[in-house]
Amino acid sequence: MINENWIYLGTLIGALGALVYLRDTLRGTTKPNRVTWLLWAFAPLLAAGVEFHGGVGLRALPTFMVGFMPLLIFVSSFHNSASVWGVRRIDYACGAMSVVGTVVWFATQNGVLAITAAMAADFLAGVPTLMKSWTHPETETIHSYIGAVISMGVVLLTITQWTFEVAAFPIFIVLVGTVEVVLIGLEPGPRLLRARHAAALADATPSA
Repeated sequence: MINENWIYLGTLIGALGALVYLRDTLRGTTKPNRVTWLLWAFAPLLAAGVEFHGGVGLRALPTFMVGFMPLLIFVSSFHNSASVWGVRRIDYACGAMSVVGTVVWFATQNGVLAITAAMAADFLAGVPTLMKSWTHPETETIHSYIGAVISMGVVLLTITQWTFEVAAFPIFIVLVGTVEVVLIGLEPGPRLLRARHAAALADATPSA
């Protein structure tokens, strides 16, 4: 385990990654899905509130930042019309289910259930962006996800007493962030699509 003060560095790295995404959004080179980023702001802020209430202390700071930075990105998406990614019915459906998961916390005020609901809400909110990252990874910025993985990885390394309230949300963010890094960095979606097109062309070409 490492000293708890490393959380400050991890939080800074996470914030810097999100700032790169924010810059690219303002430029219009990155196109955030507004449903995802609005709810990605709300669910972690909810989780951070639960963590602070549960006495997690400093380890709740990265969770708070994981919510605060998406809120800035959501707001920045209104600055440049070129940065808007079209919202589909499935996006609204995921958003509605995400809101339901968030409401659970207000209804129960139970720490474990609230964290679980926040993670479910966060995942459902992220489905539209996960789908977009699969089909159009060029519309995303990888730095924010790398920053989130590092930030939450540092939190996990500082844990001395593992409980669900302390560890669940950081683990969840590491997993989702890692998937995004793979989808954006390695572009498996477009690669698979190109391979299918090549195979289809090969099948359609008459043999000599």
